[in-house]
Amino acid sequence: MGWEYVLCEKKDSIATITLNRPEKYNAFGGRMRQELLEAVEDSCSDKEVRVIVITGAGKAFCAGGDVDEFVSGKTQALADTVSNERHAMSKIVLAINSVEKPVIAAVNGVAAGGGCNLALSCDIRIASEKARFGQVFTRRGAHPDWGGIHFLPRLVGYAKAAELIFSGEVIDAQEALKLGMINRLVPHDQLGQATDELAGKIAGNAPIPIAFAKRGLQNFLKMDLPQALDYESYVLDVCLKSDDFMEGFKAFMEKREPTFKGK
Repeated sequence: MGWEYVLCEKKDSIATITLNRPEKYNAFGGRMRQELLEAVEDSCSDKEVRVIVITGAGKAFCAGGDVDEFVSGKTQALADTVSNERHAMSKIVLAINSVEKPVIAAVNGVAAGGGCNLALSCDIRIASEKARFGQVFTRRGAHPDWGGIHFLPRLVGYAKAAELIFSGEVIDAQEALKLGMINRLVPHDQLGQATDELAGKIAGNAPIPIAFAKRGLQNFLKMDLPQALDYESYVLDVCLKSDDFMEGFKAFMEKREPTFKGK
């Protein structure tokens, strides 16, 4: 693909999408949102891809909206273009949420504003010790986007989400780990390796139950215990009829690693 601000590499059933505007701390500007949407949709539809990773080039994960564009008045002068880009933003979040594949954010540096919420929209977050997270919208006269008011309280609770959004405070990776915003905190030079290891482990497991588990986990707040048990029973019936189920147990008995085909 001829993208200017986004890179996408596919290897060993893993698609790694890199925000590639390092001189602007990977801030969303120009056609970057649209390019990211295209990269995400391409990875979602690729049957060979089982795990998607989103990360940033250079020192930052994503600094959110491009401050220079806001200050210059481009966002007002190009209202229709900006509206289209914001529509792309919503479609990215919905695609990450609905795809039957795990999406991992590898947060290599600052994740502010929309960049923070892009990371929160992913299923799993691994952060380097240099990562920082900030809901900085109110400090700029703006309101959270990229699904922040949906994802943040589900991770840290209402009261803490309110504090972070109202204050615009930027927190370090250690605090984010303590709050439950990230899954793992690793040394900066080990972020790539740690992400590859986790993505590889997930990609090697059976994709059918992972897809169902992602959907069930997303709806855990809506299901009571009887509904959860019914859902699990339904999914187990589906898995029992799959070739991967037989492969998993056959591999266990033969003391070898299974080869799952998603069938």
